[in-house]
Amino acid sequence: MPWGKGTVVKGARGYVFLAGNTGTAGNYDPSTGKGGAVGDAAAQWRSILMNIKSDLEELGSSLDHLIKITQYVNGPFPDGGALSSPNFRLDVMDEFFAEHCPKHYSYNNPPPSEVIGVAALAHPDLVIEIVAVAALPD
Repeated sequence: MPWGKGTVVKGARGYVFLAGNTGTAGNYDPSTGKGGAVGDAAAQWRSILMNIKSDLEELGSSLDHLIKITQYVNGPFPDGGALSSPNFRLDVMDEFFAEHCPKHYSYNNPPPSEVIGVAALAHPDLVIEIVAVAALPD
């Protein structure tokens, strides 16, 4: 799998460390577990990636300046690893980066990342959480 080995940052004036992003749609009701992206891993990935894009831009950075991402994928893990989970959606991430930041498309120059399988996230309706670190460009 083509993941970046590392990122060299030159000329940055600082860094942005985003908190873990989780994704649900606007009509999600956590008290009932209905609406939103419940049971839809692809929709949660899209929501998270758009949140990361927006957060980075709001804080003076962008997807172009991503240094590292960490993906926490909720099970099940039919073949034993996080990559085997139906909640791991590399296809959605590639589609997102192809559209919003081709620099980080997986076969081009993706930032270094980890994929960690977890038994649960903060709420049972969440299947993915992504943490991002980016540079603040000079």
